[in-house]
Amino acid sequence: MGHWWERNIVEPGKLPLLLALAAFVLTFVITRVITRLIRAGKGPFGNITAGEVHIHHVVPGVILTVVGGFGAVAGDGRGFGSALSAVVFGIGAGLVLDEFALILHLDDVYWTEAGRKSVEMVVLTAALVGLLLAGFTPFGVNDLSQEELQNRAGVAGSVGANFLFSLIALSKGKARIAVFGVIVPVVAVIGSLRLARPDSPWARRFYRHRPRARAKAVLRAYHHDRRWSGPRRAVQDWIGGKPDPRPPRSLEHR
Repeated sequence: MGHWWERNIVEPGKLPLLLALAAFVLTFVITRVITRLIRAGKGPFGNITAGEVHIHHVVPGVILTVVGGFGAVAGDGRGFGSALSAVVFGIGAGLVLDEFALILHLDDVYWTEAGRKSVEMVVLTAALVGLLLAGFTPFGVNDLSQEELQNRAGVAGSVGANFLFSLIALSKGKARIAVFGVIVPVVAVIGSLRLARPDSPWARRFYRHRPRARAKAVLRAYHHDRRWSGPRRAVQDWIGGKPDPRPPRSLEHR
């Protein structure tokens, strides 16, 4: 175990990334537990206010992210300072992305249906960082041989092609596939070849005069959403808590 740790984590300089990921996930979990206790009126916790202003935890999150980010940039990637900066950055990022939906909508949507975006963003970020930690390099450069890596043209071609596939998948309304495709090339290729979602820019541009393709896209999207929306909502409710049946009337519902 010690040899594996040294060879795969310490030597490649991945310890700060691992610490940041652990701090990120742990902060999100603790934050959700506390906010759910506040929502249920249990425990010693309560909302933080300054006068009549509710201080959302995204505020200290931004501060910690800035401090940790600049500390990591100033460090050399090794030593106690870099490790501490990584932990501070992970904590800040966890607090910020836990209220990603609030930033997106500029409204207190934490316990609403729109607030599910925060959970999606946290899960997606953790998955991507986990892939990077496991050794996947963006745009699939890690799939090239040593000879190909020495050829800049080959690397540039691989990066450009995979980026194009990811953009096509994004234009087809497959945002998650496009993001993961940046890390895992085959995912981007699959996403770019599959039928676009009916409300995507690709469908509006290329299916406009193809009623059969448009109808097929609508039918496939319907079956996909019907199959996966239930399990996805169940997982999101388990991680982040069930949203309110209607938007909260005031910040006191937080």
